[in-house]
Amino acid sequence: MATAPALPDRRTRTLILFALAMGGFAIGTSEFAMMGLMPNLTRGFGVDEPAVGHLISSYAIGVVVGAPLLAILGARLPRRRLLLALMGFYALGNLASALAPNYATMLVARFVAGLPHGAYFGVAMLVAASISPPAQRGAAVSRVLLGLSIAILVGNPLATWLGQQLSWRWTFALVSVLSVLTVVLVARFLAPDPAEPAQTPMRELRAFNTSQVWYALLIGAVGFAGMFCVFSYLAPTLINVTRVAESWIPVALAAFGVGAILGNIAGGWLVDRLQFRAVPVILGWSLLVLLLFPLATAAPWSILPAIVAVGTMGALAPVLQTRLMDVAGEAQTLAAASNHAAFNTANALGPWLGGIAISAGLGWTSTGYVGAATVAAGLLIYAWARRAERRRQPDAPSTC
Repeated sequence: MATAPALPDRRTRTLILFALAMGGFAIGTSEFAMMGLMPNLTRGFGVDEPAVGHLISSYAIGVVVGAPLLAILGARLPRRRLLLALMGFYALGNLASALAPNYATMLVARFVAGLPHGAYFGVAMLVAASISPPAQRGAAVSRVLLGLSIAILVGNPLATWLGQQLSWRWTFALVSVLSVLTVVLVARFLAPDPAEPAQTPMRELRAFNTSQVWYALLIGAVGFAGMFCVFSYLAPTLINVTRVAESWIPVALAAFGVGAILGNIAGGWLVDRLQFRAVPVILGWSLLVLLLFPLATAAPWSILPAIVAVGTMGALAPVLQTRLMDVAGEAQTLAAASNHAAFNTANALGPWLGGIAISAGLGWTSTGYVGAATVAAGLLIYAWARRAERRRQPDAPSTC
């Protein structure tokens, strides 16, 4: 019987997880900074707000394209080397964003910067799980994602402040520096793993084409869209419905960040105890939160706790990431990276559906009900996945 590879000691494991979370913080700061820097970018490039929205979309498209593509192209590389390459690539993409001389160049730079996003998180999750005891995999994954949550709480306001005080270019320059720092930390603390199984692009592609992988990705793409539906229209909801000043918007963003951190921790705890069964728990909570959100928009004292609750919906991320590790077989890197492509699909789907409802005259608060509908669809996909798994293994004990 082959012996299991020795795990790093607790101190080394903590340092590795910190290094991986640093990369998540850099990525989260770059991704969400565009929303806070919108006025600066409109003045800097002489374009309107929808044009800046296209810069956000360009980055998201880069994530969707780059996640599977770079995971396949990097399948032969050891995970440590692939992580270093991806974060080096991310540093260059954000440096190009900081130096972009015009709008067209910035559009391309944001697409390029988005390419390594999903692949980095996918590989980082695999590394986090591989260096942790089996019963702590979910917690390790959530600690890496904690960098993304802290970026929402701290990185985004910091980036906005830096852009207002100096220039929006300094924000992307800072992200580039953080990316280089991640490269240094990963190179220092993550040792090469000689026992790491070798992969090939074709093996990853063949193993990826399984129904349970696609079910997990669909749950993320559809069930997670509700959070983005509400979050994307949070600022106009505060101004037009709650009737507060624009100075409340950073407070609301911070409240969302607090919720994201709480949800991330809760998701890691739930998946270590319930595995895939954590999905209906989180989606059921999300359904309740989104149905109550329109009722909470009437006053500041009620909408702030509601925003925190919307942020906790991020608990779904570590659960689905861990699920993909369990069902992807030999397509570990491709499946883990594609999870972030699925979440960016949700990031596009939620605002689009919410925009349709608002344009139809249903009001800003309709985003809560639209988001609840996408969560309900995610629950149906989960039920479909469970049914398909039971049919495939009728006599085997359920692992989900």
